[in-house]
Amino acid sequence: MRRFLLPGLAALAGLGALAVAAILTFAAPQGQQSTLVTIGGPFSLVSQDGKAFTERDVAGKPFLVFFGFTHCPEICPTTLFELSEALRATGDRGKDLRALFISVDPERDTPEVLKQYLQSFDPRIVGLTGSDEAVKATVRAYKALATRVPLKDGGYTMDHTSSVYVMDGKGRFLRTIDVKRPPEAVAKDLLALS
Repeated sequence: MRRFLLPGLAALAGLGALAVAAILTFAAPQGQQSTLVTIGGPFSLVSQDGKAFTERDVAGKPFLVFFGFTHCPEICPTTLFELSEALRATGDRGKDLRALFISVDPERDTPEVLKQYLQSFDPRIVGLTGSDEAVKATVRAYKALATRVPLKDGGYTMDHTSSVYVMDGKGRFLRTIDVKRPPEAVAKDLLALS
């Protein structure tokens, strides 16, 4: 039974990822609002500094959202590095840009853990965590995926959406952004949001 459990969970997670990709692919083009799907919305989390953090803390300026976790072996650190390089490439013109790194693993990702982890990345990346319920509500609001996957050693990992969301100053979803491109190209797109 156990040998079927992990592939079954992986298949379910894959279907969920496909659903999220379809939603993001068919969302309204930049500057238009979709009447079918709303991505984003109010949230109430805790920052890496241990302070309450809501959507009001980024109101008025475009911001980015990325879901991940600090025990992620590859996707999260790579994406955060690429995002950091793009933010640095924006120079002084991008000083007000913020990227929210929302942990999908609040059990292990306390504010202290997030603060330590994010020291390696651009300071405009804000780590957020919270209660399991608050994190799940935020994941649902952003139509993201976050599934706990047991490991053979008794531990676990998280399967999660790896897209970087671009939100406008009113907290409305605009599109996703590919941070794997050269930092200067991503920076140009980020600066065009302001």
